[in-house]
Amino acid sequence: MTASPLNPFSRIKLTYAQKLFFTATVPLLLAAAAISVVVVHQSRQMSEREIAALETQLIDAKKAELKNYLSLARTAFLAKYGRALPDDEAAKVDVSQILSSMIYGQDGYFFVYDYDGTNLVSPRQTEFINRNWAGLTDSNGTQVVDRLIELARTGGGYHSYLWTKPSTGDQAQMVSYVIGLQDWKWVVGTGIFIDDIQKTVAASRAQTEARVTHTFQLIGVITMAAVLLVFMSGLVINIRERRLADAKLKQLTQRIFDTQEEERGRVARELHDSISQMLVGVRYMMELTARRLKLGDSRAHEGVEKSISGLNGAIQEVRRISRDLRPGVLDDLGLGPALHALTEEFEQRTGIRTDFRTVVFRNLLDQESKIALYRVAQEALTNIERHSGADHVTMDLRGDRLGARLRIEDNGRGFETDGASGAVHSGLGLRNMQERMEQLDGTLRLLSTRSGALIEARVPLTHMLQTKSKKRISA
Repeated sequence: MTASPLNPFSRIKLTYAQKLFFTATVPLLLAAAAISVVVVHQSRQMSEREIAALETQLIDAKKAELKNYLSLARTAFLAKYGRALPDDEAAKVDVSQILSSMIYGQDGYFFVYDYDGTNLVSPRQTEFINRNWAGLTDSNGTQVVDRLIELARTGGGYHSYLWTKPSTGDQAQMVSYVIGLQDWKWVVGTGIFIDDIQKTVAASRAQTEARVTHTFQLIGVITMAAVLLVFMSGLVINIRERRLADAKLKQLTQRIFDTQEEERGRVARELHDSISQMLVGVRYMMELTARRLKLGDSRAHEGVEKSISGLNGAIQEVRRISRDLRPGVLDDLGLGPALHALTEEFEQRTGIRTDFRTVVFRNLLDQESKIALYRVAQEALTNIERHSGADHVTMDLRGDRLGARLRIEDNGRGFETDGASGAVHSGLGLRNMQERMEQLDGTLRLLSTRSGALIEARVPLTHMLQTKSKKRISA
């Protein structure tokens, strides 16, 4: 499936270092974002609670102040009101004059309404006097005069609404406290504007937002510093890992060169020691036969027969070397027959008794696994021949629910081990076997005992190919 040309991100390929960086930074950024949201939310909630408490405290102080003002006014007219009858108009005029003269601050004054809604006293807003204001509401639709009358009828209370400030002519929030003179059916009250409280609350909110913004910026700076630290750490690790990878690559390259040179040397020795000697012997025999033919010697046919025999031996040796390099039976018949042929040739060449056992199983190994296990067996037999001194070898190949297993045992002297730790010394051949198994995600187990050595190579089930046929076939 090809990448869609409409999606530009489908062609982006990240390097290992970039993947590592994003893996480290994305959770960090998400955590920082979550912390920021929680901190900001908690800070705002706490600040709102503090501001609400401050506002309540300031308004309660204003209300207490209003109550004190009204108590002073009541003390001023109580003597006249207490001695007057309900229809004493002169006393009502005297009380109205007393209240009209009691003004305080820039906007403070006392007002009087009767229970019908007619204004009787309003010293700072005289246009209200002698007019009925029943049903009056502020710009927010809040009942004003009707609510004040209702509170006065029940004994008194507080009421908040929008009202015009006498000093500026602008509307502001006002809190009023009223009492009722039940004999005269009057509402007597005073009010105080709380726009200064609202300004204080707004200033507190602005300070809170500034603190929240500062905290958010501080978290951002710390996050960026952490991301930079992760980036620098990843860069250092990447440089270090790259250096280590370069060093390992150089070692691996040198090992490949050494392995190639060793294989070339082995092939060269075999060509020189076997095929070359055989061909030289054939040449001498044919030269001898040619001389005998010239002399008419009757033994000339013996030289021809020996030459043919020598050529047959050279052909067999070429086949053996070719089989060692890449056995054709491995590709044609599978791993089991190839190992069987390898053990038979090993027994014939070395005289070491070799038993090969295998069981058929329903799965086939992929080509890489076949080659790897064959090379492991080949390398193991070479080590046994050169170093073990064994006279009996057992090779077992089988498949199970975990994959394929090749087990090679001998009764020789075992591997060379470290006396302190008991670890097996890893020569070039054993390293080659180990690396072949690692490339297949398999395992190689080496065990050295007094009775001999054990090599067990395992290939995981992922390298076993399910056959379509129900016929039982071997690896």
